[in-house]
Amino acid sequence: MGHQTKWEYLRAIYERYRQAGHRVKHVILNEFCLNTGYHRKYAIRLLHGPPPGKQPVGRARRRALRYGQETLSILTAVWEAAGYPWSVRLKALLPIWMPWMRKRFRLSAATERQLLSISPRQIDRRLRAKKTQRKRRIYGRTKPGHLLKHHIPVKTDSWEVTSPGFTEVDLVSHSGNSGAGEFAHTLNVTDIHTTWTESRAVLGRGQATIEGALQEVEKALPFRLLGVDSDNGSEFINWHLQAWCQRKGIQLTRGRPYKKDDNAHVEQKNWTHVRKLLGWDRYDSLAAVEALNDLYRHELRLWLNLFLPSVKLVKKVRVGSKLRRVYDTPQTPLQRVASSPQAHAARVAELQSLQESLNPFALAKAIDQKLEHIYELANRRLSPKVPQGLPATERTKSSQPNGGGKDAPWKSRKTDFSPPLGNPAKDAGFPLSHRRNNNSLKVTFQMARRPTPRLHS
Repeated sequence: MGHQTKWEYLRAIYERYRQAGHRVKHVILNEFCLNTGYHRKYAIRLLHGPPPGKQPVGRARRRALRYGQETLSILTAVWEAAGYPWSVRLKALLPIWMPWMRKRFRLSAATERQLLSISPRQIDRRLRAKKTQRKRRIYGRTKPGHLLKHHIPVKTDSWEVTSPGFTEVDLVSHSGNSGAGEFAHTLNVTDIHTTWTESRAVLGRGQATIEGALQEVEKALPFRLLGVDSDNGSEFINWHLQAWCQRKGIQLTRGRPYKKDDNAHVEQKNWTHVRKLLGWDRYDSLAAVEALNDLYRHELRLWLNLFLPSVKLVKKVRVGSKLRRVYDTPQTPLQRVASSPQAHAARVAELQSLQESLNPFALAKAIDQKLEHIYELANRRLSPKVPQGLPATERTKSSQPNGGGKDAPWKSRKTDFSPPLGNPAKDAGFPLSHRRNNNSLKVTFQMARRPTPRLHS
């Protein structure tokens, strides 16, 4: 029996079924299921539904826009000034930044209520077009360290840490196109429990240099350093660092080779705290290292740890074929440190007092200015080049040699990537947390200076 025949059969018995009694309906339903092969529940829905035939096509209901252009403009400005955080983090960030937002944007009571009531899902919808413009690409130059490798235990239970002090460390290279000679690296140290992050720039990967940078980071942390978990690079797996950790009573562990997920916390910070700001240019001078440390020690650490909330994964729930991730309430690293009894109370009180006296928009502007100075110190000769003769916003990704994996010749090439590697903010037009695509406006403060309707009215 074809579909059309089944539909004619339904039309023939529909009225008789609706007017019949309970016993007769049972007989008609059995006969209908037997002749058509329909499931009994589906047959009941057809016989109890609207009369078979052409149904009137109703117009789709559209919900009126609740948030005005002024609200969305301010939300976009804060999102860009905060370094493009995830919607859940941005939702938690708005109440923290609200005192400075009132002064900066002259918020009305209605606009403030809308900003505080907008949901993370609605933020995702409103910022979807801008998010598609953000692309990323990361590479590293880690060389394995065989010395002491079998004497340092492997740690894979990083997710179970419940107190501050156990950190993950990693190096981010600023070598540009060439790995020859000495060049700068950024040492990232991330606390697993509180997400507190400290960064320091070093010239080269000398064992004594890395040890000195870790000593400086230890003094800057608002809690006692209890553990250092690294990859298998020779800059961490060496006698210098092991002896220093033994003197300080610090647990030294490592991840498994070729398993970046063992150091997932610091690998994430390598992008958000370093690569997204500095790109892939080469920095190989003492002046560049000093300029990077001037940024890391002052504005950047305060801006990231005091004003930007982050979320932590609580659990994963399997729902059918999908995996749903459950996160905790977004908090700034300072809030997590303050709620921990192991933190240094005097240092936490000092940071909280400093937070009240600082303006996150002013910090972001200072970061912009220092990044401009840092970009001028890059070694352009050994930095990745981009096609010349085209505006930065119109340059396309340069061709790459065929290879394996994603570069295999039998795989289709994507053409919507950002321009080739290089200094994203200066040459390649790569959208960063403090730059706009046209290289003419800074995201942090110039966003509010654009002729946005009713933004300053």
